[in-house]
Amino acid sequence: MSSQPLDAEAPVTELGEFLRSRRDRITPDEAGVSSYGRRRVPGLRREELAQLAGVSVTYLTRLEQGQSQNASDSIIDALTRALQLDADERAHLYALAHPAPVRRPQASLPEVAKPGAEQLLHAMGDVPAVLLGRFNDILAWNRAGHRLLAGHLDGDAPSRIDERPNQLKLLFLDEHNRDLYVDWQEEAALAVSSLRYVAAQFADDRRLAELVGELSLNSPEFAAFWAGHDVRLCTSGSKRLRHPEVGSLQVDYEVLHLPEANGQRILTYTAAAHTASYASLRLLAS
Repeated sequence: MSSQPLDAEAPVTELGEFLRSRRDRITPDEAGVSSYGRRRVPGLRREELAQLAGVSVTYLTRLEQGQSQNASDSIIDALTRALQLDADERAHLYALAHPAPVRRPQASLPEVAKPGAEQLLHAMGDVPAVLLGRFNDILAWNRAGHRLLAGHLDGDAPSRIDERPNQLKLLFLDEHNRDLYVDWQEEAALAVSSLRYVAAQFADDRRLAELVGELSLNSPEFAAFWAGHDVRLCTSGSKRLRHPEVGSLQVDYEVLHLPEANGQRILTYTAAAHTASYASLRLLAS
């Protein structure tokens, strides 16, 4: 019984693209590999990664080309160590290496805000808050969240499915929203890496494919970030904003992932008490 030959020109899978992007990122010196001969790229060669991970080049090639499914945890851990991946990247690698059965992209039903989450949103009062869907559709916001992030849009837009704003589209395609972020490049990179993390869990969702396609077509910047394959699960941090009404703000954000909500999460913004940013947030909510 003959095995299927390896095809050097076979299409590289999502897993393969991610592994290649991580190989390109780490140098032989960083990985502890002695480098010999002329190198076309600064990163690791496939055979060097295979050696570090303790697998054959043939197996690694098959893994990248989708010809070897469901890699063991020990192999994932070995690749994680060899590529020096962080926790988010390891989780993403695990999701890619253990894919759900291949299906044609399915059209998902429009998301509906979880009633309890929307109620909590409006009970937060002066705290700007937004309810996001799994692919960053804005399902609801309170008054402060609307005024802080997109006061130029109709406040009722999230309730109308056909007009519902999407946080990523605003970030890359809306001039007003781009101007809001002082560190736009950092914000954009973080948003795309977060979508990459989610994408591995909803790979067969047509809504995701349509969103990525639209953004890639209309924003070269998004396309470049997406091709970088960086992944990160956003949970908290700080942002510097340039608001058209209240000026400069330094805000802290927290992402509250809702249990059993299929990816829905609440994004909140606060500022340290007795600061100018705190006063500005109160002013926006009033």
